[in-house]
Amino acid sequence: MRVTDLRTFLVGNPHPGVGGRTFVLLSLTTDAGVVGVGEVYTATFRPQVVERMIADVFERHVAGADPFHVEALWRRVYSRGYTGRPDVSLVAVLSGIEMACWDIIGKEVGKPVYELLGGRVHERLRTYTYLFAEDDDPVDVYHDPALAAERAAAYADRGFTALKFDPAGPYSAFDPRQPSLAVLDRCERYVAAIRDAVGSRCDLLVGTHGQFTPAGAIRLARRLERFDPLWLEEPVPPEHPEQMAGVARATTIPIATGERLTTKHEFARVLATGAAAILQPNLGRVGGLLEAKKIAGMAEAHYAQIAPHLYSGPVLGAANVQLAACSPNFLVLEGILDWGGFHAEILRAPIVWEDGYVIPPTSPGLGVELDEEVAAAHPYTGDRLHLEPADDPVSD
Repeated sequence: MRVTDLRTFLVGNPHPGVGGRTFVLLSLTTDAGVVGVGEVYTATFRPQVVERMIADVFERHVAGADPFHVEALWRRVYSRGYTGRPDVSLVAVLSGIEMACWDIIGKEVGKPVYELLGGRVHERLRTYTYLFAEDDDPVDVYHDPALAAERAAAYADRGFTALKFDPAGPYSAFDPRQPSLAVLDRCERYVAAIRDAVGSRCDLLVGTHGQFTPAGAIRLARRLERFDPLWLEEPVPPEHPEQMAGVARATTIPIATGERLTTKHEFARVLATGAAAILQPNLGRVGGLLEAKKIAGMAEAHYAQIAPHLYSGPVLGAANVQLAACSPNFLVLEGILDWGGFHAEILRAPIVWEDGYVIPPTSPGLGVELDEEVAAAHPYTGDRLHLEPADDPVSD
């Protein structure tokens, strides 16, 4: 079997746009007519540029390759141009291609990918969602603790047992910074209101996107410890895990990190330094499914858990489901609400979510099929990036 064809889809995510502005999807077709789908997560270039990157990698390394030879293909792409180290955008392109290869492999042998990576461990997968704005909100849900508490209680009533939110306000290209007393007070009020609203029905997941210095993150953590969050996410930027480890030692709140990291090598530093108890690989950036499975195995040896990251489209989400299903140290799966809306419309059959849990599919490969007509009907024609921080320093 050989890969013969590539198609890419730059999909504009329609209103309300949760999951990002655009999804970069691809499909690979073999000479036997088997089609595999993948998703690339890179926020560093416009999607149109990423599409050209995908084409270049395909032409040089993937066309004519055996999709079963995942390890060999991975090494050739990873080392192209004598890089051989985590190049974030290249590894993102590799991730989407690798994902599509696993989809092909699973379809060819008639098995879900999780059965090929050790076999299913979990019959159902606990999920969480962000608190999201709604069209009729009178104010920004992130500026009003009372509205946030109301939204959190409503999500708990729908079956969610874990909720994530970013209470510290915007992040910028000039972070990390020291939080002001006003920011610390706002975060404390926000988390208090949500904890009061949901009680012990939900774990609270506090995000910061690396906004603070280690000293600032420790000050924030001490304000929040009494609310017993399940994690404090990326309390400092991810490049220096030794500094994140200092935060981890200074708080009782478990530290989570990983959405901006690539490959087993960067996660190995996190584990070696004790920077985090919960790893959040983004399968569209980290190197794909097999690389994520290796990271999960390393984490297991350190008694750390995995919580795959998702702020993108449903193909990447489907890959997360496959990894979670076969990983003994899986903790919780990020979703976009209940996996409905456009995330369901762009698939021929949606990912199954029931009472706060995803049910792993039994169909072969990734377990999803892209509805190419829906994808083609929603082209992304803008020039903005998937996510964009503020260009100027944040003034508290």
